[in-house]
Amino acid sequence: MPQPIISQLNIYPLKSAGAISIEKTLSEARGLTYDRRWMVIDDSGQFMTQRNCPGMALIKTKLSSQKLNLNAPGMLELSLPLFPKEGESLEVEIWGDSCEAWNTNLQAEKWITEFLGKSCRIVFMPDHSKRPVDPNFSVGENQVSFSDGFPLLLISEASLKDLNSRLKVSVTMKRFRPNLVVKNTIAYEEDSWKLIRIGDCELQVVKPCSRCVLTTVDPEKGEFSGKEPLQTLSKYRKVNGKVLFGQNLISTIEGELKLGMPLEIISRSKYFT
Repeated sequence: MPQPIISQLNIYPLKSAGAISIEKTLSEARGLTYDRRWMVIDDSGQFMTQRNCPGMALIKTKLSSQKLNLNAPGMLELSLPLFPKEGESLEVEIWGDSCEAWNTNLQAEKWITEFLGKSCRIVFMPDHSKRPVDPNFSVGENQVSFSDGFPLLLISEASLKDLNSRLKVSVTMKRFRPNLVVKNTIAYEEDSWKLIRIGDCELQVVKPCSRCVLTTVDPEKGEFSGKEPLQTLSKYRKVNGKVLFGQNLISTIEGELKLGMPLEIISRSKYFT
């Protein structure tokens, strides 16, 4: 089989909103540049995602002239500074982690509140905000943005193809929101990788990604579509009560990533027999 290569690079500037597929980017300490530096929170400072607001899938994101532009059905475009220089400091909570974020302007608060139909606001993670990776899996003093827990998520095309062969209705990779998609592998080969190199980047494969009800949101409709693909995955990808699909990564050596770059497997480990 040919050497594995990168076939997709995706960033999600606003957590749980639409992806931006890109041709090249930098793999940095917190993940890919611009990935999940923005997040929606409720009035108590708790993060909000498609798990409780599936309509967030319909928010489209675009980068232009140092702006993050948001579009959604029935809404005028909202433009935010891509990297604010200052802001009102807030403490926000995501998966039990508390960290500092900056509140955006009143216009953004009104925009997201109107679209989602509940009181909420959009916040930004400044560079000085600290959110450590789970120390049980970190490879140093790793930091993460507003991703669920790790800087990067990788899935192979072959794994999705195998899943779709088991489903009555196929799903797209959008359901699983990976940063890196690779081709030229066998299904679930990524489960055996421990350390990989792409160009100058070295990436540690630290933990399989446990999947949840978010995978049952139809990204084109912004609504729950039933029990799939989670129900089928649970029949053959359940380990210790968790449904696993894809691998979480941490960057140990930062650098540029481009579509088509070959992936070198430095070392392997086994999660499944």
